[in-house]
Amino acid sequence: MTSNQHNCGLRGFSLLEMMAVICIIMILASIAMPMYRTIIVHAHEAVLREDLFTMRCQIDRFTQDNERGPTTLQELVDKGYMGNIPVDPFTGSNETWQVVTKEEPLVADSSTPLGIVDVHSGADGVSLGGTEYSQW
Repeated sequence: MTSNQHNCGLRGFSLLEMMAVICIIMILASIAMPMYRTIIVHAHEAVLREDLFTMRCQIDRFTQDNERGPTTLQELVDKGYMGNIPVDPFTGSNETWQVVTKEEPLVADSSTPLGIVDVHSGADGVSLGGTEYSQW
């Protein structure tokens, strides 16, 4: 037997072929990663919109039921308006929400405490649409 007969079944890929495949994979990955990141940000923005909508609706319901706004977001949970305070998808915390309180009583000459009328994200970033999350 010659040495050519022993190596016939052991043919593999050359270094050049392997480098070409790795280059193609790297090109595809470099295209896919920015798209993946955009999809993740878009998902976080959708969660943020939904959480803000829910909290604002519950603040309005609380205000209508109690003739005052809640003093804290936790009061919404304590009184059964929400199951829990949602986690801001961009800050990763439920303690970073920025609340806006009413500067004037709902009823003139009222001694009821002023309460929360709106809530915003505490995130520093800018959305895909160009607006700051803290302004949503």
